[in-house]
Amino acid sequence: MGAIPTQRETASRAQGAPAHPSTHSVALPHTRATLNGSPLAPGAARALVRAALTEWTGLGLLGAGEAAEPGERLAEDTTLVVSELVTNAVVHAGTDVELACRLELDPEHPGRPGGCRAVVVEVSDHHPSRAPRDGTAEPSYGTAEYGRGLRLVAALADAWGVTYRRGTKTVWARLLPTDGESPDADLPDRRDQPCPGDEHDGPGRAGHLGRFGHDGLTARPDRPLGEAGPGLLEALAPSPPPAGSRDRDWLNRGALSFLAEASDLLAGQLDEDLVAALTGQLLVPRLADWCAVWLEDEVSGRGEWAGGPGPRLARVWHGCENRVEELRRALEKDPPCPPDGGPRSGPEHFPWPGAAIGPQGTALAYRLIAGGRPLGTLVIGQAGPSAFADEVTGLVEDLGRRVALAIGAARQYARQATISAVLQRGLLPGAVAEIPGVRSALVYEPREQGGPSGDFYDLFPAGDGRWCFAVGDVQGKGPEAAVVIGLARPWLRLLAREGYGVADVLDRLNQLLLDDATEAADAAARAFVGPAGPGDGPQTRFLSLLYGELAPFEGGVCCTLASAGHPLPLLLGPDGSVATGGRPQTLLGVIEDVTYTCDSLELRPGDSLLCVTDGVTERRSGLRQFDDEDGLATALAGCVGLDAELIAERIRRLVHEFGELPPEDDLALLVLQAE
Repeated sequence: MGAIPTQRETASRAQGAPAHPSTHSVALPHTRATLNGSPLAPGAARALVRAALTEWTGLGLLGAGEAAEPGERLAEDTTLVVSELVTNAVVHAGTDVELACRLELDPEHPGRPGGCRAVVVEVSDHHPSRAPRDGTAEPSYGTAEYGRGLRLVAALADAWGVTYRRGTKTVWARLLPTDGESPDADLPDRRDQPCPGDEHDGPGRAGHLGRFGHDGLTARPDRPLGEAGPGLLEALAPSPPPAGSRDRDWLNRGALSFLAEASDLLAGQLDEDLVAALTGQLLVPRLADWCAVWLEDEVSGRGEWAGGPGPRLARVWHGCENRVEELRRALEKDPPCPPDGGPRSGPEHFPWPGAAIGPQGTALAYRLIAGGRPLGTLVIGQAGPSAFADEVTGLVEDLGRRVALAIGAARQYARQATISAVLQRGLLPGAVAEIPGVRSALVYEPREQGGPSGDFYDLFPAGDGRWCFAVGDVQGKGPEAAVVIGLARPWLRLLAREGYGVADVLDRLNQLLLDDATEAADAAARAFVGPAGPGDGPQTRFLSLLYGELAPFEGGVCCTLASAGHPLPLLLGPDGSVATGGRPQTLLGVIEDVTYTCDSLELRPGDSLLCVTDGVTERRSGLRQFDDEDGLATALAGCVGLDAELIAERIRRLVHEFGELPPEDDLALLVLQAE
């Protein structure tokens, strides 16, 4: 690509002056935004630029006189330049990104009076010591998926450059509207053409969500994304190129926008079967007549198909829906075999399933490889004697790499979700003990469904006519919290069954947390997050716990309990009175030389004891909390006359209704009611 054109200012400029020389002297519209330096930034930048171009086109600002339309080429080129520059800033600078887009008058291309209006984009980051990457310093191993960004900018922009200022680097580009005499001037406006699927949505024809035009994907609001049926992504795939000598030029330009949009869509999927379904709808009928996606497990992916289940045909898609099942049956009889010489992603010839869809056609197979591991195979087919164009095979190969990455990410997420779910089930009791003369009800809602929660509960027999209950909350969440719960719950049961009283159990559990839990939790944190830094010492893992012992007797239940830094339980009487049980004491795992005490109370018939975690008391609605001004006691007083299950459900409902947004913390509550 050659040297990067660099612009270094030698004199200070006025606040708000352009980052590169500008000659416009009239007020023209502009838009700007600050984007997070995350993978979502390129998509947000593309959407912002599209919206601005659409608005300026409607105002007639992108041309003079009758030439008021910016043309498809300008919209695609500007969107592509912005996408590449923002991606470059996110990947190589790692800071927040500032995007500006505006119109300028270019006297070098005056056209009609007033000059020709050019679109100028500026992308700034706050890591000025890193020059923009042009990819020339990277060695090539196979087909690189990076290093082309600034080459594309240089090819598409009328002018571009780099400006360095204190604390900021700005890469700018200026693009001119397509001249009325350009080769694309006679092309019809694609926005006015009917979209496939708009003509009818009857059987055998996929419903259509929108269209891919100047403004990107335009959704149909009456058809939600999750309910659109088989034609979900027809709008995202590139429209068929116009016939004639411009086919290759259109593919080269349209492919880049297509891949950018497809990457955003695939990156948001966390299910491998959904990734396969989206792949089929992206490819058919725009780039192929039909396609199929096989997925392989770890054994099959290494080529050991004799000992494994072999590839699974996850998705088959055909332009004519009536042929899908017949094509599926034919393909299931002849699955793809791994190529000799190791995995590679390039196209390979695939046997044509002539019995299902006709005697003549071309089929190509692409191995889906991510991280050096084969995950499956993508097969595309085209009927007729003509072979796939080189531009199409290259585009499908690029899409296949993105599909493989999406499948790999979905599998990683599924593995993590399975581990979390198994871990969560292991941290909670398999069943809640039934206590003679006591009805119990439980609500347990972790903030992240399926993941390890910081809240836990237990209700178990301790022998000698005693039953014990516990409601606790560990500092933090995730693996570190799970380790602490995994130590505390078994110790609670062991100490209780050994005959230790409530206060003695808390004394010994406090010592355990100080000795073992901190070391174990730190080991879990290092396993998930990485080794601690030089100044990072062991972190204290404290626990708030409400622990009690129930001993039924004639006419009621004796309850002995202690609260270690936990919300105190509330006792509801049959007359609607509400009283607090126990006294607040120090958290477990904080102070070594501390002695815990316990309190006793009696549950008479009709009495209900409510035990909650701070996810209930600290539920927020703006600046207010649910337990402000004894809000929990007031809510419990309104439950007089209800049984344990209805009390638990009513408190849960009131907590959810307290704020407009879902709860931000784990929620656990236990109701014990004397019969």
